[in-house]
Amino acid sequence: MSDQQVDQGKRTWLIATGCAGAVGGVATAVPFVSSFAPSERAKAAGAPVEADISALQPGAKMTVEWRGKPVWIVRRTPEQLAALPKLDPQLADPESDRKAYPIPEYAKNEHRSIKPEYLVVVGICTHLGCSPSEKFQAGPQASLPDDWQGGFLCPCHGSTFDLAGRVFKNKPAPDNLEVPPHMYLSDTKILIGEDKKA
Repeated sequence: MSDQQVDQGKRTWLIATGCAGAVGGVATAVPFVSSFAPSERAKAAGAPVEADISALQPGAKMTVEWRGKPVWIVRRTPEQLAALPKLDPQLADPESDRKAYPIPEYAKNEHRSIKPEYLVVVGICTHLGCSPSEKFQAGPQASLPDDWQGGFLCPCHGSTFDLAGRVFKNKPAPDNLEVPPHMYLSDTKILIGEDKKA
């Protein structure tokens, strides 16, 4: 055998094993890459959630889960709504101008909601992701100012939010509570996670 025949044999062998390796690599990679696609359970976790607010009394709150987050629906009393404009000077972002997350157009108002009576916000503090506590009763209370008008207190680091989910000045939380996309299906049903009619 000449050197040229040996080199040609090696070349053929290398090409054949390289092709076999590539086919094996693709066969292994396809199931691996397809595992990155979201599962049905994961898709369902991001799906819109319907909330029935027919039993929600004025001054009360209910919680639903959307995308693994608590979403609060608060039915505010006329007194609670009347107190909102008076708080503007004490708030860090009364007009929700900060852009940490998208603010729906229908939440760019004093009450940060579609219907003034109902507040819909994600119940996660914008500081470190703790869940604030409801402190709806007005007046002096532990860890709250003497002129407290009602809202939420994050017990982790003391951030306070009014009943529109707006953060007070000089608190650790950098932003207001998030308003998720939502829409009313009827007077008693809210769809959280979608705000455009099909």
